[in-house]
Amino acid sequence: MSTTSRKRRPRQSLSCGLILFFLLLLGVFLAVLATPLLAERMVGPSSDSLGFAKRLQYSALVLWYDGLLTSPANPYGVEGVFVIGPGEGASEVAYRLEQEGFVPDGAAFRAYLIYSGIETRLQAGEFTLSPALSPLQVATRLQDATPTQIKFVILPGWRMEEIAASLPTSGLSITPEEFLAAAKSPPAGFDFLPQGATAEGFLLPDTYVLPRGINATDLVRTMLNNFALNLRSDLRSGFTRQGLDVYQSVTLASIVQREAVVVDEQPMIASVFLNRLAAGMRLQTDPTIQYAIGYDPLWWKSPLSLDDLAVNSPYNTYQVDGLPPAPIANPALGALQAVAFPAQTPYYYFRARCDDSGLHIFAETFDSHLENACP
Repeated sequence: MSTTSRKRRPRQSLSCGLILFFLLLLGVFLAVLATPLLAERMVGPSSDSLGFAKRLQYSALVLWYDGLLTSPANPYGVEGVFVIGPGEGASEVAYRLEQEGFVPDGAAFRAYLIYSGIETRLQAGEFTLSPALSPLQVATRLQDATPTQIKFVILPGWRMEEIAASLPTSGLSITPEEFLAAAKSPPAGFDFLPQGATAEGFLLPDTYVLPRGINATDLVRTMLNNFALNLRSDLRSGFTRQGLDVYQSVTLASIVQREAVVVDEQPMIASVFLNRLAAGMRLQTDPTIQYAIGYDPLWWKSPLSLDDLAVNSPYNTYQVDGLPPAPIANPALGALQAVAFPAQTPYYYFRARCDDSGLHIFAETFDSHLENACP
């Protein structure tokens, strides 16, 4: 019996070894299957662009880093701006995030960016981040390349309804109705606005860099502040020399802005209107009629009909002496300067040239003005 037992032991040992080997292989196989599932449960799904080996590798890494991805760098940290430059990759972004205190570990964060596929979606821009966010939340913020500030452009000669109409595509959260309400009842503290006046004429055309969340009142205040900054003493003195106060000057500048297609002609056109005012002549300018009858979307009707010219309105400068009661548009600084420092001319009339150049031909007398008509 003892001899037989000694002969069977090697076979038993071999069987046990094979069983252990297969059990080990099964354990490895199960671990391979389980790793991506555990990683997905902890931090979410992996990128579809990862191959099998990469998915297994980075699933294992995010499991290894665990708390470095789910715990904030500083629960009491405050928000700050983080900038991703053009062409920056995941490694550099992750390193700088750790250096600036937004994530606890740059290597762990880089592993998650690759695991999730966010590394391929990083865009240059400014991001508002906080150390109180978990790295997973920081990564989510980095997918929103929306800038924290918006460039908002007001074109010369726009009336406030046109500014309002541009808001829905501006990136700002202000509705046209909110803007118009704020512009019609502007904030106090601006000495150039008479009591009860709207902000029309004083919403200085410019490119404004604004916080995305700015409200309508602060937007109007920002534009009025910009006007105030440009209303320097030399400009005020120039208005006074023309016998106009600031409000009257802006009103005339708004007409000049709408009449002048070519900026270089603004001082000439301003001189014609100032000459007519000094002589007691009516301005007889089409833009004031256009303002009176304008409607959405035809704010500036052209050409005007005879019925249009007969409209009963205080803005009808064919029927009413002097300036209209308020600005008809928002003039740029060049038109304001043209009123303050007009060309010195003998002209009382102008009309568009017949060559579609946008330029005008000027005349001293009505007879000459008639002779300048297109054939």
